[in-house]
Amino acid sequence: MEVILAQPRGFCAGVERAIDIVQKALDIYGSPIYVRHEIVHNKYVVDDLKAKGVIFVGEISDIPDGGITIFSAHGVSEKIENEARLRNLPTIDATCPLVTKVHKEAIRSENSGNQIILIGHNGHPEVEGTSGRVRNDVVLIENASEVASLKIESPDKLSYVTQTTLSLDDTKEIIDKLKEKFPNITGPGTKDICYATQNRQSAVRKLAAMTDIILVIGAANSSNSNRLRDLAQDIGTPAYLINGFEDIQKSWFKNVEKIGITAGASAPEILVEKVIGHLKKIADLAVSTMDGTIEQVKFKLPKEVLPEQPRL
Repeated sequence: MEVILAQPRGFCAGVERAIDIVQKALDIYGSPIYVRHEIVHNKYVVDDLKAKGVIFVGEISDIPDGGITIFSAHGVSEKIENEARLRNLPTIDATCPLVTKVHKEAIRSENSGNQIILIGHNGHPEVEGTSGRVRNDVVLIENASEVASLKIESPDKLSYVTQTTLSLDDTKEIIDKLKEKFPNITGPGTKDICYATQNRQSAVRKLAAMTDIILVIGAANSSNSNRLRDLAQDIGTPAYLINGFEDIQKSWFKNVEKIGITAGASAPEILVEKVIGHLKKIADLAVSTMDGTIEQVKFKLPKEVLPEQPRL
């Protein structure tokens, strides 16, 4: 049996930055460190950080006075920031810079007098954060079929932004429908879909064409991981979303000669290695990596975790 690994796969620069921020905060300030919600959507990463002294909380009110507080990579609303500020909590923002860019686009468009349409998944932390960055209620759109029934008070004063981890194809379809219904709507096209999401989806397209089955390593609540599985299935290649090797079922590999493996942007490479190790117990494997984009993006760390900077 042959295993072909996607290129690229796994951690993106935003996830690496967020985890690095938490690790450095532990080194500088000691434990406990408090993180509002999961720093990234991956159980392995979260459990590893818990073991090192990180406490993940649902709300700011769960953090004791003076607790070092980190906002997750998905971003938070202005209300959450203000809540932490009113309590004088020392905070570090681990929001992905590409998510922050979407926040700024939404604010800039609203300041120009436009109503904001947000293309994204209801309940996702990134959507909640972006929605809470503007003064007025956003109109949330999850799929293209919802566009036809949209009623907008001032259709000539309308802008859209998107969640960064969506499917490129689905997002383009929604944008096309919006432009058809509201010709004067403004927005960034699909540019808000982050580079890592685009690269991983492009890799899965190629991988699906050369394999009989694809395993996507990622959490069930990881938007970008779900989109990778959905994309492979839409192409016609059976695909399974797994947390790790424990989720693998031997029955999946009946009459399978080539297995594709990829990982969502919040899944560490060690999980890929564990999956390969498990598959080697099932069959003789030849493992290779497909040609693909080599990502070299790095994001700057916030001053609170840089050496020789004033401490919180």
